[in-house]
Amino acid sequence: MNITQNYSSYTEENHNVWAILYDRQLKNLPDKAIPEFMEGLEKVGFSRNRIPDFGEVNQRLKPLTGFEVVPAPGIVDDVLFFKLIANRQFPATVWIRKMEQLDYLEEPDMFHDVFGHVPLLTIPVYCEFLAKLSQLALSYTDRPDLIDLLTRIYWYTIEFGLFRDEEGKAKIYGAGILSSVGESKLSVSEESIKYDFDVEHILETGYIKETFQSQYFCISGFQELLESLPALEEALTAFRLKTEQVTI
Repeated sequence: MNITQNYSSYTEENHNVWAILYDRQLKNLPDKAIPEFMEGLEKVGFSRNRIPDFGEVNQRLKPLTGFEVVPAPGIVDDVLFFKLIANRQFPATVWIRKMEQLDYLEEPDMFHDVFGHVPLLTIPVYCEFLAKLSQLALSYTDRPDLIDLLTRIYWYTIEFGLFRDEEGKAKIYGAGILSSVGESKLSVSEESIKYDFDVEHILETGYIKETFQSQYFCISGFQELLESLPALEEALTAFRLKTEQVTI
């Protein structure tokens, strides 16, 4: 991708939008997000005053986990996305929503990609899961149906995952929730449906893009994600063999 951030092109409105969204979530999240997310905001040097400069962020981020943020024009196709992640490069859009779009966007902007995702890229075990999940996906690039199943795992963990602490209280680690004021309130409330993390259950569960999720899956720790990969690979292999037998 020959995309650059072109930092000097951001307008005063762009920086103001970042500040409004940042302030709103910084007020909203401390009792809802996992502590590692709040710590990650500081580690990567985010502030309300200006949109993050990817070059400056990478100077802080890469020594921690080997990940770096790379500019993207928007949503990238699944295969390219997984190739980048497998190489510990996180694609982030360089545009930010307009003032009249503060509460709803049809596709993710920089606030989602950068505020929601990047602080979590300071967590080594999380990054190891993310990279290995992507490496697994690259072995199925000839099977869009299996990529779709893997995307469900990504969706219900990296994008919309919840953590259940020792007291049974739900905390947020999914970037799609962390960047949404409405869903961050709904997801951890008693109104939402929450299941324990289970690979088979997730593979059988479709997801929603247009509205808040109707259900969430809770992990007990990031190590649980890492340890789920053999079961995921086994399930995908079984699915592949089953479908290949049907087509013979």
